[in-house]
Amino acid sequence: MSVLSTLRHPIVAAPMAGGPSTPALVAAVSAAGGLGFLAAGMIDTERLTADIAEVRARTDRPFGVNVFLPDPGGVDEAAIRAYAERLAPRAAARGVRLGEPVGGDDAYPEKVAALLADPVGVVSFVFGLPERAVVAALRERGTEVWATVTRPDAASAAVDLGVDAVVVQGTEAGGHRGGLPDDDDYALLPLLRLAAARCDRPLVAAGGIVDGPALAAVLAAGAAAGQLGTAFLRCPEAGSSPMHRAAVAGTTPTALTRSYTGKRARGVANDFLRQHDASAPAGYPQVLHLTRPLLAAARRDGDASVANLWAGQAHPLARDLPAAEVVTGVSAGARAALAAAVERSTRWG
Repeated sequence: MSVLSTLRHPIVAAPMAGGPSTPALVAAVSAAGGLGFLAAGMIDTERLTADIAEVRARTDRPFGVNVFLPDPGGVDEAAIRAYAERLAPRAAARGVRLGEPVGGDDAYPEKVAALLADPVGVVSFVFGLPERAVVAALRERGTEVWATVTRPDAASAAVDLGVDAVVVQGTEAGGHRGGLPDDDDYALLPLLRLAAARCDRPLVAAGGIVDGPALAAVLAAGAAAGQLGTAFLRCPEAGSSPMHRAAVAGTTPTALTRSYTGKRARGVANDFLRQHDASAPAGYPQVLHLTRPLLAAARRDGDASVANLWAGQAHPLARDLPAAEVVTGVSAGARAALAAAVERSTRWG
């Protein structure tokens, strides 16, 4: 029996690295009948194992862990040096030095080893597709494997690897693009239908799903569940900062940018994004390490004109509610929207 089939509500909490996806949020979503997801990205393996233990102490329901795949490399080092020179005056004005633009694998081998040694219900991957051997090893230990795709051909490739489900991420989604390469611009509904035509695995739809009617739309289009991230950013269980919550509650549009991490990601547009997006090079995690001290100082000072404020396009619809109420409310709203759609369809004949 798949994890998706055990859910009382067809809602998956998107793994939001960098702080928002706390063990409290993950446990609350799972306990309410959805599926919570820990973000393993940008933390060390010791922190990951501690977070897993905390979720288990809070709920006995299944939950997942999302892992960043290592970037294949090949960055333009000259472009990254030029970007560092552009940002240096801004960092100096805030009293910090930019970080070293080094590479790295986000402790990928160690995290996979930890998840093999202490299996969880689901492991999902972003920034590409996992190795066939990793998929097989996780599944042998009873863990479902999900792959995140942002283009139709990647959905077919994921199925060929033997994954249990495919997360289909449209361009409306907040945070980083989950596929590789990251220059796609498929909206969720077309991508969902194209993926459904190419693969026979359950599809989890991600991107712009904040309320019941949006969830109803992706369920009608073939998804087994919707993956919601921005919808949970204002929940008390989330680790979102006050300025992040305020930005999500506002109406400022979002934009895709490489300016913060070197990988395209969607956030609420601010001065930093507008001023530096055009000059930001592709290069993850090099640009992430470069900007980290500057962004940390901006968060410390509560400066929303500089800090990254990841959010999806529908962020003004997010509500300040406990996570369990978001799960049950969005699910009920989807049922009502589907029933209303059926009622309207009877008038066509």
